[in-house]
Amino acid sequence: MTRLSPSIPLHLVTAALIAVAIPTKADDAAGIDAAVAQSTRDIATELVNQLGQKLKGAMANEGAVAAVSVCKEAAPAIAKNLSTRHAAQVTRVGTRVRNPAMGVPNGWQKEALAEFEARLNKGDKPGDLEYWKVIDNNDGKRELRYAKAIVTQPLCVTCHGKPEDIPAPLLEKIRAEYPDDQATGYSVGKLRGAVVITRPM
Repeated sequence: MTRLSPSIPLHLVTAALIAVAIPTKADDAAGIDAAVAQSTRDIATELVNQLGQKLKGAMANEGAVAAVSVCKEAAPAIAKNLSTRHAAQVTRVGTRVRNPAMGVPNGWQKEALAEFEARLNKGDKPGDLEYWKVIDNNDGKRELRYAKAIVTQPLCVTCHGKPEDIPAPLLEKIRAEYPDDQATGYSVGKLRGAVVITRPM
């Protein structure tokens, strides 16, 4: 199997996960307070950066096969830690699910993904794809719902491209870790999912 180079820069690993480092203006965030908007974006960025560090280390030391297990174990742990620290619900969801433990979108998240798909098709830049909504819950408390698009980057297709293009040992590892995997067949520039955050206002 072709092993990924240990010299892959962290910014490329991060970009392969999500185009999250290009924020839109806070006043574009559906009238949400600028500080709340920025702190919400920061949570999403932190998830991506932490996971990027883990993946870079795994790829540099053991290759792409090792990164499969890192994604399965580290991503939920990072999301759980961020959720606890920020009193929010933080996770990633996919247009096609690899990890049912954290990747299945609910109703509003499907709405966000559909909006992202439509905006990508219209030519919007991946870094601009954000979704904001504030709702009033039945208990009278307000809730902020935020999503940031994950758009397929060149490195993503290593594990998420067409099955026939994924090296056999890597594909075998993916199928062993995720027996019900649906998250292949992506090409560069296609919507792959989103980082999603729900937090009280």
